[in-house]
Amino acid sequence: MPHAATAETQRRALEIAYRRADLSLDDLWMGYFTLGGDAGLVEVEAYLAGLMALPGAQRDILAHAVNERLDDLTTRLRVPYGRVLRSPPPSSGLLTALIGLLEGMEGGPPERLIGVLDSAAALLGVDVTVYLVDYGQRSLIPLRTAAARPRTFIPGRPLPIESTLAGRAFQHVQIMAARDTDGRAQLWVPLLDGAERLGVLEVGLAGVDDPDDPNLRWECRWLSGLVGHLITASTSYGDALDAVRRLHPRSDSAELIWNLLPAMTATTDRFIVAGQFEPTDRVGGDAFDYALSEDHASVAIFDSTGHSMTSGLVTAAALSASRSVRRDGGGLSQQAAAIDQVVRTRFRDRGLYVTAVLTDLDLTSGRLRYVAAGHPAPLLVRDGRVVKALTGGRRPMLGVGAEDVGVAEEWLQPGDSLLLYTDGVPEARDDHGQFFGVDRLSDFLRRAMAAGFPAPETVRRLTAAVLDHQHGQLQDDATVVLSTWLSAEPGHGPSHPETQPWI
Repeated sequence: MPHAATAETQRRALEIAYRRADLSLDDLWMGYFTLGGDAGLVEVEAYLAGLMALPGAQRDILAHAVNERLDDLTTRLRVPYGRVLRSPPPSSGLLTALIGLLEGMEGGPPERLIGVLDSAAALLGVDVTVYLVDYGQRSLIPLRTAAARPRTFIPGRPLPIESTLAGRAFQHVQIMAARDTDGRAQLWVPLLDGAERLGVLEVGLAGVDDPDDPNLRWECRWLSGLVGHLITASTSYGDALDAVRRLHPRSDSAELIWNLLPAMTATTDRFIVAGQFEPTDRVGGDAFDYALSEDHASVAIFDSTGHSMTSGLVTAAALSASRSVRRDGGGLSQQAAAIDQVVRTRFRDRGLYVTAVLTDLDLTSGRLRYVAAGHPAPLLVRDGRVVKALTGGRRPMLGVGAEDVGVAEEWLQPGDSLLLYTDGVPEARDDHGQFFGVDRLSDFLRRAMAAGFPAPETVRRLTAAVLDHQHGQLQDDATVVLSTWLSAEPGHGPSHPETQPWI
């Protein structure tokens, strides 16, 4: 426990440290004055000689001026303070590594991440390689830097998600242990920003490290969490990390949609939501949105007619109108009316409209209120199987100016899931013209939930299945949003990988 030094103990320590720090009296006084000291040069000299006293606050400023010089010299000697201070940060270990990450990326562009992470990993005695998932969530791409240009990313050889241990760590949000080609132990650690999966970290261990050590795994989890936050934060103001995740150039409409979307996955202790769409690089008019609070979860999905840049503009206008009304406290009817108004006044002369499902769930009671405007009916999943399609709240597409038909209600039970999807999912056709269909969709959900996949992994596999059904050539955008109500009581949701430690 830190303790305060007496005035004389502090003066004697300062006198010794001042000499060891190789400071001139002028240098000491200048450092002291810069830190806010108000005693004169002669007074400081007299204090050091024991000829006069200084107030406690002034003594501490002098002590700090000398300690800063000692920090530069990396000596263990320190001048004590006349008041109780917190212990200084450690010089090694997890906290120092995390501080190094934060400070290293402060004001830094995305390209600085690898060098900063290498320094942090060295403090933990491990080697770390970042693997980012591509936007289609089919492969994990290692981040490398060029020898000639160390702050330029060069994507390495991707690892497939479906057939590698790294992919398994990503799918199940679990740390996986293995050995590399040299027999050295390594860990594959999920790379998350909150609940959103960004990829994995390959952590190479020192020979003395036990890959099953829970403390080591906790350190890797904290490191991964901070790296995930820094990746998301730096991607908001730089393109380097975003470019690595793009396997193909984006269309102008896709770029517009991506910049409107929230994170692909979000969770609270009461609610989980995950969404994805295909084709990720050419999406035209599909989008989704959500907003989570302590007591409510709002989830929406949109699909505009057409497949051009204008379709993306229609969807952008619809999503923005919905958000604006929702954030101002408006309900589902007001949101639908606002979307209808903006589409009808801005785009009706071009023959463009929007289908949508708008939902709001009261997390304290399970009351779900929803509106379905010309859109496929949501599917209610209970006990791992689809129990019904929610066919209420129907109204025509938004933009035609039809009268509102009201808001429908459904009562959910804790553990229930709701699937929203666009018509590109059931209407996906294979080479023989066979539709993917709602029955196949329902069967897929049953099997995925029986296997215990997390919500974002179920969504990833579903969109991949729809794409594979058409051999990678979609006739229409296909978007799915899966949400689960965990519990009516905060902190009492069932065990889900998204809400539990994954060491």
